[in-house]
Amino acid sequence: MTGNIAQNIAQNIAMWSGPRNISTAMMYAFAARGDCQVWDEPFYAWYLKITGLDHPLRGKIIAAGITNADEIITLCTEPRSKLHYQKHMTQHMLKNLDRSWITDVNNAFLIRSPEQVLASYNQKRQQVSLADIGYAQQLEIFNQVADHTGTAPPVIDSDKFLQDPQTGLQNLCTVLNIPFSKSMLSWPAGPKSYDGIWAKHWYNAAHQSTGFASPAPKQIILPEGLQKIADQARPIYEKLRQFAL
Repeated sequence: MTGNIAQNIAQNIAMWSGPRNISTAMMYAFAARGDCQVWDEPFYAWYLKITGLDHPLRGKIIAAGITNADEIITLCTEPRSKLHYQKHMTQHMLKNLDRSWITDVNNAFLIRSPEQVLASYNQKRQQVSLADIGYAQQLEIFNQVADHTGTAPPVIDSDKFLQDPQTGLQNLCTVLNIPFSKSMLSWPAGPKSYDGIWAKHWYNAAHQSTGFASPAPKQIILPEGLQKIADQARPIYEKLRQFAL
């Protein structure tokens, strides 16, 4: 119990993040609870099939995933007997997708400075646009949820969170109305059974981790083209950061 409010551990939680954040580590933290099922990027296969984008392992991702959006939405929103954590990428929420289902789940948002996102993304995929890193989509979803609930949903700024992960997780669990567990602070190294098939390309650092670790500070100097994208994304990041826990 928290105060007089019963905590609800039978719910769908959607965590909305762009790429190259601590989204995989956050998924690992929820999986480590022991009372939580996790789902890694439910819409990725659908997104690749619809857009035709040439991402690493594209064919295998489409073959292994669900490419019917209605089926994915049903699975994201169906009633649960336990906690169900969904790691969503905001860039997967295309304009032609019905987003009304989003207000049927409990939502939280994970943000990171665009300079850090782009520096990391560019190491894995050379072609990148503002749409690829999901900032505009993230703000749209945030506004949708806030308009529906009448209050700002929880936002986690990864830089601030990594300074004190335990407090950050405690605050997040309080807002989500679920009990905090210290088991969320660590997990075994290596690939996980619930990783998406794309993990072999994207999750190198996550597979080496056994908990949240703050990266060593370093100066980021982006090429002109990437800096222009960062400049476009920064006002959105700053707006969302106002609501960070």
